[in-house]
Amino acid sequence: MGWNSLDDMDLAGKRVLVRVDINVPVEDGKVTDDTRIQRIAPTIADIRAKGGLPVLLAHFGRPKGKVVAEMSLQPLVPALEAVFDASVMFCADCRGPAAEAAVAALQEGEVLLLENTRFHAGEEKNDAALAAEMAKLGDIYCNDAFSAAHRAHASTEALAQLLPACAGRLMQAELTALESALGQPQRPVTAVVGGAKVSTKLELLGNLVEKVDTLVIGGGMANTFLAAQGIDVGKSLCEHEMTPTATEILAKAADTGCTILLPSDVVVAREFKAGAENETLAADACPADAMILDAGPATVAAVSDALTASKTLIWNGPMGAFEIAPFDAATNAAASKAAELTKAGRLISVAGGGDTVAALNQAGAAESFTYISTAGGAFLEWMEGKTLPGVAALGQ
Repeated sequence: MGWNSLDDMDLAGKRVLVRVDINVPVEDGKVTDDTRIQRIAPTIADIRAKGGLPVLLAHFGRPKGKVVAEMSLQPLVPALEAVFDASVMFCADCRGPAAEAAVAALQEGEVLLLENTRFHAGEEKNDAALAAEMAKLGDIYCNDAFSAAHRAHASTEALAQLLPACAGRLMQAELTALESALGQPQRPVTAVVGGAKVSTKLELLGNLVEKVDTLVIGGGMANTFLAAQGIDVGKSLCEHEMTPTATEILAKAADTGCTILLPSDVVVAREFKAGAENETLAADACPADAMILDAGPATVAAVSDALTASKTLIWNGPMGAFEIAPFDAATNAAASKAAELTKAGRLISVAGGGDTVAALNQAGAAESFTYISTAGGAFLEWMEGKTLPGVAALGQ
C-alpha cells in the first residue's frame, strides 16, 4: 500500500502532529461517549512509547471559521487524560506564537491538545498558509482521522504535504480493512446495501456492481427497484422518479455479471409503529393501502445462502425499518448469519455508516464483524471508488 505507518517513522524526540477525530458528544461540559477517544488511544500510546511528543489537531462542530466558545476542545481534556492515562496540556490556538510556545514546553510523556482547527476559516478552505503555520509545530505528521479523510482541509491534506507523513493505527486499520474488502478481496464478494433512498447511494451502487459478485439491496431503496420492475409497492417509501436509474443499474449489473438480490417476499403493515399488525406476502402482492417495512423470511434465506457462499462481505445500511420491531427481523437475521460465518473464519466482514453501526449493534452482531468503520462520509466515498484527499496525501 502506498502510505507509511507509525512503524516506518523514527519518532524518538520528535513532535508528532496527530490529526484525530474527537468530535464526541458533550453534555453539561462532560463527554458522554468516549468511543472515538478510545479508538485513537493506540496511536497516542505508540507515539509516546517510541519517545515521540503527540500534538493533537482536531475539529469540533461547525464553527465556520469563527471562535465559538461552545465548540472549544478544552472540555475534552479530562476525558482524554482518563483514556490516555497521561497529562494532556491545552492550547487555545492551533497556530501562532501561543501554539509554538505550548509545543516547546511539552515534556516527554505528555500530550498537547490544540484548539479547534475550524476556528480558522483557512481550515475548510485547505489554506496553504494555515497549513504552513501548523507545520512549524511538528516534525512528523500522522493522520488518524479516516472519518475526515474525504475532506481536503488544511489539517488533513495541505499539512500532510509539508512534513514526513504517516497513518495512525486507526487510519491504518481502516485502510487495511477496506483494501481487503474492495481493493484485492477474497472472492466471491457480497455487498449488502440498504437505506431509504436510491438517490443518496447512486454512485455507490454504480461502483459496486462493477466490483462485487452479489449485491443485496434492502430497505426503502429496494422498493424503488421493485417499482422499476413494474411491481406495485402500495404506500411504501419509494422514489418513483428514480425508477429509470434503478433500471439502468439492473442492466449494468447484468453486463458485469453481478447478481442483484431484491426481496422476493416482504413484511407489510398499514402503519409504522412498534408491534403494528403486519403480514408477510410475496413482493408483488403488496396491498394498495399498505407499506413494505421489511424483507421476509424467504429473502433472508436467500441472503444467508449468498453470505454462506461468499468469502468477503461489505455492508452499508439496514435491510428494513430496523428501528422498530418487528421490522428489524431481516436485518437482525442477516447480521447474525454474517457474524456466525465471520466467527467461524469463513467470511471477512467489513461494515460502516451511521445506521449500519446502530443496526449491527442492535442485532448483537457488531463485535463479531471483522471490522466496523465508524466513518460515515469517508466510508461511503471509499465504497463509491473515490480518492480520499486525506489518504492520497499520505502517499506523497
